[in-house]
Amino acid sequence: MKITSDHLARGAFIYIRQSTVDQLANNHESRRRQYGLADRAHALGWTDVTVIDDDLGRSGSGVSRPGFEKLLAAICEGRVGAVFAIEVSRLARNGRDWHTLIEFCGLVGTVIVDEDGIYEPRHPNDRLLLGMKGTMSELELSLLRARSMEALKQKARRGELFFTVAVGYMKMGRDKIEMDPDLRVREAIGLVFTRFAEMQSIRQVFLSLRSDQIALPYLNSRNSGQRQVLWKLPVYATVSNLLTNPVYAGAYAFGRTGSRTIIENGRKRIVRGRRKDRSDWAVLLVDHHEGYLSWAEFERNQRLIADNANGKGMMVRGPVRKGEALLAGLLRCGHCGRRLLVSYNGTKGDVGRYKCDATRSNPGGDPCISFGALRVDEAVGVEIVRLLQPLGVEAAIQAITQCEHQSGEKQRQIELALEQARYEATRAHRQYDTVDPDNRLVAGELERRWNGALASVRALEEELEALLRQRPAALGVEERQRLLQMGADLEAAWHHPAATSVTRKRIVRVVLREIVAQVEGDEVHLLLHWQGGDHTSLTVRKNRRGQTRWCVEPETVELIRACARMMPDKAIAGMLNRMGKRTGRSNGWTQSRVRGFRNTHDIAVYRDGEWAERGEVTLTEAASMLNLSPATVLRQIRAGIIPAQQYCMGAPWVIKRGNIEDSHLIERIKSCSKGPPSSDSDQKTLVFQ
Repeated sequence: MKITSDHLARGAFIYIRQSTVDQLANNHESRRRQYGLADRAHALGWTDVTVIDDDLGRSGSGVSRPGFEKLLAAICEGRVGAVFAIEVSRLARNGRDWHTLIEFCGLVGTVIVDEDGIYEPRHPNDRLLLGMKGTMSELELSLLRARSMEALKQKARRGELFFTVAVGYMKMGRDKIEMDPDLRVREAIGLVFTRFAEMQSIRQVFLSLRSDQIALPYLNSRNSGQRQVLWKLPVYATVSNLLTNPVYAGAYAFGRTGSRTIIENGRKRIVRGRRKDRSDWAVLLVDHHEGYLSWAEFERNQRLIADNANGKGMMVRGPVRKGEALLAGLLRCGHCGRRLLVSYNGTKGDVGRYKCDATRSNPGGDPCISFGALRVDEAVGVEIVRLLQPLGVEAAIQAITQCEHQSGEKQRQIELALEQARYEATRAHRQYDTVDPDNRLVAGELERRWNGALASVRALEEELEALLRQRPAALGVEERQRLLQMGADLEAAWHHPAATSVTRKRIVRVVLREIVAQVEGDEVHLLLHWQGGDHTSLTVRKNRRGQTRWCVEPETVELIRACARMMPDKAIAGMLNRMGKRTGRSNGWTQSRVRGFRNTHDIAVYRDGEWAERGEVTLTEAASMLNLSPATVLRQIRAGIIPAQQYCMGAPWVIKRGNIEDSHLIERIKSCSKGPPSSDSDQKTLVFQ
């Protein structure tokens, strides 16, 4: 006998395993047979029987199996006298696990029992037989998998293999799908594609649907027996799956995802759901069934989604973002081929600059090109307006139609939801009418469902009424006429205050594919690649170093430089404001702005006593020295009797002290004066400079 008292003194371990979840749900007899091995162990004399069923739903081909690890640990500890399985292939379907089990059982003297017999791994014949069974089991698994996969691929090549059917479609027969007959489902899915064509961003479509409280359909995965469509507010993944699934473009695709095997903690681990490139798909059949959009529109959407991805290399344009730079993501360096980045500076971050970030990948290299965005954006905008001017009226008509259509989208979705809710309420009413009212156990539940359906109808009716009250009025005749006029004058519409930078960027991306920029001297050479395949060359002059659109006029700079030797900052600010001079940003002058301007241009501050060091006096000081009124001195300055200088109108008069102290000039001044001032002490002296 292969079973000895030593084996019976230790425990019997029943190892139970089924490979897939589908087997757990449908193949109950196999599981019952495996649990029945405990009775056989008792019949063979074991009193201590342990059942290990931790690996239900796990493959035996080398993946992590906690139950199998528990069995090996018990064998190594010497607690196992026999391992029971209905067939040895249940224990392992790969050579590594199988031979490890045989080796451990042989070391501690554990027998292996299946329905065919009892095996003692210490005996050479039994060990040989177990090795052959393990090899045949592994080969059998490979053959079965290869046959089933080839059968699946053959059916997929005909476009007839459907594991699941996407929401919006229904399976007709065994090998065909058609659009869901539910109008609400079809229009909700179509709305997603319509909004993406307008917004060109998955995130913006998702945010707009959430903002409008528009629900999208999904399939109830928990109800495997019957297809049930439910509704909920969308999440980002829902919108993304709708826009990237080729089934909605009428195409059949198989092999879009794959799996790869990795080694983790010494065990094989299969990572599933890895997306493949379209060139690696096993099957792609275009025009396989009716789609919600054409294949050309689907490919355009995929290009837009790919361009919106950030951090995907130099060839990606990136999404439309905030910022005043019009050509962000479209410019490419004509010297090294890298995509130009955008940086913003200024107090409000509104001054854009395009630059090639070549030093990031090559820190030791020389910097590449860099230029301001203002002139380049303006030149490209003028070129776009020039080419699109003939299409302006048509665009205005489409804008009117689109405005009216958008206002009715949400209303249409609520109306469809209300129609479905009324149907559910009517059905609940019919169910309630068919039951005996005295049977309160059933009638009470049906009444509750009917009341819930009526509450949903009332909520949707109130939402629809509120939407109709808030809905903006249709465009009037004057508003339509204004839109048509702006369409005829596209340049005015382009520069209109209501036209945001995001709107302009979307227009640019519709007509332009890429712009290659080169800098030569003081010029930026642009090569515009249009979406239709044409090319246009533009040349834009660069700003000189230190020159910006916010520069102060050169004559104002010289005026401040000269007046800084004559008066303090506060007086300079007052003089500039009286003269109508403005700062670079068209603001008035203040003492702090004059001080900041001086510091920027290295102009020294005015010091008390600076006039005396230069031998100069003011008009008031000269009048005091001559014992005359300031008005008299000013009159004689204008008459040319007293030499004096004034840098500009409003600036102080500069008089040399030596001229005032000259005796000949003093006699001439006194001879030209018109007598003494009035003896009236209340008389005022007015000075007009």
